Amino acid sequence: EIERLISIDELDIGSGVNQIGTLQWAGDTRWSSHFRLVSSLLRLYNPTCGLFIATIDSQLQELNIRSNEQGVELIVLSSALNPNDGYRSFDCDSIRNLVEKFYPLDFTQENILLKCQLQHYQFDVHPNMQTLCTIAELCRKLVETGNSKIYYLIDRLPRLVLTLSVSTATTERAFSAMKIIKTKLRSKMNDDFLTNCLVVY
Repeated sequence: EIERLISIDELDIGSGVNQIGTLQWAGDTRWSSHFRLVSSLLRLYNPTCGLFIATIDSQLQELNIRSNEQGVELIVLSSALNPNDGYRSFDCDSIRNLVEKFYPLDFTQENILLKCQLQHYQFDVHPNMQTLCTIAELCRKLVETGNSKIYYLIDRLPRLVLTLSVSTATTERAFSAMKIIKTKLRSKMNDDFLTNCLVVY
């Protein structure tokens, strides 16, 4: 970027001028350092944006590699329970899809009752809980207000969704431990021995 600006005579050249293409760090008490920070940010705005976009792209690629389509769908459907922003994302159909696809054993023969509870909950409870932001807060508020007994099927859903991160972390810890136990030198151990070593670890 600096080379381009020099080639079109937008920047001066010379000893100690425009040699470093990094953002200046602002000091706590010196206003001149704040000025240098803003000046360098303006000068390097386009390259900084390109660095930022490249970072976001690499993080999205990493997430796509780690998450399969089923996991992404589970997270998207779970967001229908999110009470943030006045229950803007609350959607009865998405919640029922979540139950049918991912939690059928937890709601055996209760689909019709869940549909009724969702409709009543939509008009009865959630307008009174406009200040909630997270699913964990929703779960706590349902217990505090006693609505967890009235809408017991809806109360069951946030609890199931909140266990997602725990189950994922447990799985990741198990794979990390397996990399430590099963190394190149121990690559031929059988499954029983590997399981026993992991339990001990």
